[in-house]
Amino acid sequence: MKTSVTTLDGLLTWTRAHAEEMTALLKEVCEIESPSTDPPAVAALAARLAAEAGAVGLVPELVPVHGGGPILRARRPVEAGSANPVMLLGHLDTVWPVGTLAARPVRIENGVLRGPGCYDMKAGLVVALFALRALHARGLQIPVTVFFTPLEEVDCEPYRVLMEAEMNASCAVLDFEPAWPGGAVKTSRKGSGSFTLHAHGRASHAGADLSRGANAIVELARQCLDISKLTDPQRGVSANVGVIRGGLRSNVVPDLAEAEIDVRFLTIEDGHWIERALRAVRPYDAQVKLTLSGGLHYPPLERSPAVARVYAEAVAVASELGLPLSEVASGGASEASFAGALGRPTLDGLGGDGDGAHAEDEHVILSSLPERAALAAGLMARLVESSRPSA
Repeated sequence: MKTSVTTLDGLLTWTRAHAEEMTALLKEVCEIESPSTDPPAVAALAARLAAEAGAVGLVPELVPVHGGGPILRARRPVEAGSANPVMLLGHLDTVWPVGTLAARPVRIENGVLRGPGCYDMKAGLVVALFALRALHARGLQIPVTVFFTPLEEVDCEPYRVLMEAEMNASCAVLDFEPAWPGGAVKTSRKGSGSFTLHAHGRASHAGADLSRGANAIVELARQCLDISKLTDPQRGVSANVGVIRGGLRSNVVPDLAEAEIDVRFLTIEDGHWIERALRAVRPYDAQVKLTLSGGLHYPPLERSPAVARVYAEAVAVASELGLPLSEVASGGASEASFAGALGRPTLDGLGGDGDGAHAEDEHVILSSLPERAALAAGLMARLVESSRPSA
């Protein structure tokens, strides 16, 4: 049977009435440490959230991932002729190793929850699940695919093909990465890449036989200065040399050195441009050989017409709920960018408001959780309604 959503009356009232439950679940999942590099820890969080998905009528499964914890995928059985599902995207993993809680336990003070992983992005997982609870309480069986991933913080390549297949099968992709501080959603993100430039010279004694050597560090230093010049703030392109390694002792001409380079870009064309520039480097010293490893990882999320349409729908829902909503462009990467690159209607940053991602002052403003859950629930319903085939 088709679902028609004509009003969002009472939706925000319902989520605010369940604010304490949202806080309790967020505290609980923050106390399940889940670093990317600890598959059993990630699996424990996935299993806990699978129970939440099952409680609202979804069918959850833990999909194994080579080298990581599982994906939590949960679906509602789709009836013939119904709309394609909305994909609810998020990640289970954090950057914080097991043991961080012992030094920095979860605490709640003055309406703010602090703790490792709370903002990026366990609050977003809670928001997504309570949005589903809110719809379930209203008797709305929205077709959705929950897709919570285990390796977003390090490398999504082991499951990228599966993730992109789910994106292509969805009418829209909503990513519950944290809101920009202040509550804005993200309609644009920079793409990213990581490269390592290796310099191979020739070692010699720095005092007795200096001229016989070929200094890999000196060559690499000159290359790093050139690479830094690829940065163009007006164009939204950056090349940051963040790590340099090389040498054994000060009295040895170094034969090996390497530099790790992070690149960011606003368009995929600029991503390919900066990659070509890096692959085109040539040594100043003919005795030194240069090799480059790495590549582009995340495409940019460009503010396409499809992205703009979802944002406009979100603004309309927020207005009906009496909530403000704005948009920003972010320099960070996320898995939502793959959906945008596929041309899917996409909106990012639907998670909780707060600040301090990857930092010790990471925190979530608890009053934002019911507001974001109501926004997400209303947006899901409207997206499904607008994409449903005509009778």
